[in-house]
Amino acid sequence: MGKEIKIFSGRATRYLAERIAKEYGQDLGNVIINEFSDGEFQPSFEETVRGDSVFLIQSTFPNSDNFMELLLMIDAAKRASANKIIAVIPYFGWARQDRKDNPRVPIGAKLAANLLTAAGATRIVTMDLHADQIQGFFETPVDHLFASAIFLEYITSLDLDNLVMASPDMGGSKRANSYAKYLNSEVVICYKQRLKANVIEKMTVIGDVKDRDIVLVDDIIDTAGTLTTAANMMMEKGARSVRAVCTHPILSGNAYERIEKSQLTELIVTDTIPLQQESEKIKVLSVAPLFARVFHQIIKHKSISSHFII
Repeated sequence: MGKEIKIFSGRATRYLAERIAKEYGQDLGNVIINEFSDGEFQPSFEETVRGDSVFLIQSTFPNSDNFMELLLMIDAAKRASANKIIAVIPYFGWARQDRKDNPRVPIGAKLAANLLTAAGATRIVTMDLHADQIQGFFETPVDHLFASAIFLEYITSLDLDNLVMASPDMGGSKRANSYAKYLNSEVVICYKQRLKANVIEKMTVIGDVKDRDIVLVDDIIDTAGTLTTAANMMMEKGARSVRAVCTHPILSGNAYERIEKSQLTELIVTDTIPLQQESEKIKVLSVAPLFARVFHQIIKHKSISSHFII
């Protein structure tokens, strides 16, 4: 008979998978990735998974090899007669392609969901999807976790005198409002206009920020253009301090340089994606304890709703 649970990781998220496995109370499973000279690769489980519940941990940030590696691990586990195959995707890549916002473009998030299901995933565990409706793209159960449980504890510990939650754009207003309700604070919203992707033409702030301690909240920070522009603008309008909490630190292009030069006091992120370089302005909070607790609940067929604060 197989063990109750085994935890494996792809190469991109091994640093986090080791923390999750330690928090869960067991060693990370042994999987090797064989590479061929042309760049093709093949995962191989070096221990039996027959009859086991298998957790496969891999964030699917670029490049696309990370996603393909996860698909191949799922297929390998299925063909090795695993009982359950839970794809654990702390950062679900392609999530920003959740609709047709232009003619003749794909819905990448739906395609990714289809591929995971076709490969053999029986359950998905992920965190802070860019759009909640992506859960409906799957034909298998989705456990959608929120980093708010981690961020709210940290924000509370700061004991800010005149706290105001803020959204860097209109799309994040619901998220900022949820934080504000829990923290009993006010909300301000930034309105931005874009010329094209990752290029801001104009930004204005809706609400009073003078003498306030602002905390911007978002799910993803990519080029950091929106966030740093918002932070600088709020400081110009008299804010006392501006911090930001963002779950997934993609931080591409000139993001690190923008953050260092910005008036952000602090950027708080999670370890769903590894940082490419260190920065005194960036603080990383680990999601490993939360994922480990959820693993226990899943394997015992218990509710995970108690882990959601907002």
